[in-house]
Amino acid sequence: MLILKPAAERPKFANPFFRTHEGVACATSRVDGREYINFSSHNDLGLSGHPAVNQAARKAIDRYGTSVSANRLVTVERPVQRELEEALAHLYEVEDCIFFVSGLATNVSTSGDLFGPKDWVIHNSVLEGIKPSGSARRSFQHNDTSALYQIFAGIRCQFKHVPIVAESLYSIGCDIPDLPVLFALKRRHKDFLMVNEAHSIGMIGESGRCICEHYGMAGKDVDVWMGTHSKTLAGCGGYIAGERAMVEQLRYAAPGIVDSVGMAPPLVAASLEALNILLTEPERVSRFRQRASFFSVGRFGRHRYRLFCRARRDPCLCRQFAQGNQIVQSAIRCRHQCTADHLSRRRGKPAHLRFFISVMHTEQEIR
Repeated sequence: MLILKPAAERPKFANPFFRTHEGVACATSRVDGREYINFSSHNDLGLSGHPAVNQAARKAIDRYGTSVSANRLVTVERPVQRELEEALAHLYEVEDCIFFVSGLATNVSTSGDLFGPKDWVIHNSVLEGIKPSGSARRSFQHNDTSALYQIFAGIRCQFKHVPIVAESLYSIGCDIPDLPVLFALKRRHKDFLMVNEAHSIGMIGESGRCICEHYGMAGKDVDVWMGTHSKTLAGCGGYIAGERAMVEQLRYAAPGIVDSVGMAPPLVAASLEALNILLTEPERVSRFRQRASFFSVGRFGRHRYRLFCRARRDPCLCRQFAQGNQIVQSAIRCRHQCTADHLSRRRGKPAHLRFFISVMHTEQEIR
């Protein structure tokens, strides 16, 4: 924050953060009374604001109200909650699923409950969730499986478990892990594999089901699936899917379940309907990829950059935050809204700009 706000508010710069959008996050957005082409919506498949999703949320309000008012463990289980969990378990072809009120709560509660001081967690995605567990932790060079093999060779015998944690779509680099290699490594050492699907559900695989569909693997090849509802699923919160025994342990012990209010019924119903649309309208996924293919090179003002488009996000790397903010300001003047990434808070690291394509964009808006 000590870097972000002062840099954003330099003379002649408008602060690009916390801009108020007056309506549904879609292809265009109204900000301060002006219309912008919106490349910061995260609404990839256009399901947030979809009439059927809105209707499902309204019906849930009429039936259950706007809140469950307490945690699910005691008195407030609702049928729609189990329907969503069963649908997500079916999506991943695993035994069960449970969801939490936020993605952060999902990672923190799950890592803290499943891993302990005798474990060493190998990851290049999850960090905050591992800290409360007391586990040793170590990252490996991004998507470098040979480096991961070397780490295992050096430390595996020293720990009870060495879980591998990876993202199925990395939100900055826009690349995906070599899941078959990670699976082979975890099977050889009889360890766990956790895959974070927060940015990839609806994006990876021919029909957008998950990274296992992309590689032709079984959902059970991954021990712990983690994901969020906030993007493709048009809701809020996160989920864990896998073996029933693991899910039951979380259901009765995870702080994000037993010490937290349950998910609001309209949000659950919205995500359930969004998932149904994803599964019944796979053409949305192919249409999204077509839209993304249009967005390869851009120019705002005198700042030229190449965009690396793989699945859903296209990062622009700038030498420093000030340069990144100049591009954002040029984009704003051209009535384009993009995202200046929070990773720019790291001193000496490049700033990141991200452009979120949506099926709602027209070819003309993207080009």
